[in-house]
Amino acid sequence: MDELGYQQQTKLHNNNTRRSLSIHRKLFWAWPLKSHNNTEDNNYPKRNKHNKHLLKLISICLLGTATPTFASDIGGVSATANPVANSSGSVTNQAIQVLQGPYITNTYGNGIQCQGPTMNVTPFLTGNIAVKRPYEDTWMDPVYNNVDANNDDVPDNPGEILYYKPVRTGQKDSSTVSLGVSATWSKPLDKKLQEQCKQAAAANIALMEQGVANKRLDFEIARLKNCGELMKAGIMFHPKSPYYKVCADVVLVNPPGVVAEHNHTITPNLPPIKIEANGTAEDLKTISIGNN
Repeated sequence: MDELGYQQQTKLHNNNTRRSLSIHRKLFWAWPLKSHNNTEDNNYPKRNKHNKHLLKLISICLLGTATPTFASDIGGVSATANPVANSSGSVTNQAIQVLQGPYITNTYGNGIQCQGPTMNVTPFLTGNIAVKRPYEDTWMDPVYNNVDANNDDVPDNPGEILYYKPVRTGQKDSSTVSLGVSATWSKPLDKKLQEQCKQAAAANIALMEQGVANKRLDFEIARLKNCGELMKAGIMFHPKSPYYKVCADVVLVNPPGVVAEHNHTITPNLPPIKIEANGTAEDLKTISIGNN
């Protein structure tokens, strides 16, 4: 029963009082009352005590009788196996991100906002420099003397360096430069609404321009009126004053029907006077003035 125990499931009862009932659905076989020693009479030689160290003994015998032979010792030629593997890598990930922003919105006042086509042109320049320091393009690899003249499998001068040979390290600096331009073009699809928005914007601009013109006209009329009244009162800026130009183009004239002050030369229009003699010299008398 012990030999076939691995092919059967454990029974619910067992003669061993220390056995317990498993809670799993699949029950394994019960432990045997006696342990297997796998003696030499047993048909299962897997764990036979007489051959459990056989593999170890065979391995020791093979290793003890084998003598290693190196290619560098053939013919007394000094050869150095110096495999060098250099592996270096550099990965640079550069990405240009183009963000789709909103349309350009033009505001004209009074709540009028129009969106038009948008074109974004973004030039970019990226670079990367990889530098390794200290920089060594070569390194000196020692070549040892492996001559064995007496063939005792031991170099005659172990550790003796014959010469050094330069070996390239493959070290180098790297640099990358990327230059480019990214461009996007966005345009609204509703053309009719765009035209209406443009018309509303044009009308609002005309209205604002007319308001500015009205303000300008009010200012000019007020300037003309005030300068005229001041000039009638005999008040004006000095010609060298910076504000003389404010009223320089104002001309004071008489209103219609009013004659300005002026002077005239009046010549009386009298009839001519005829003078006639009413006597002769004989009519004169002798008049004595003073004492004789």
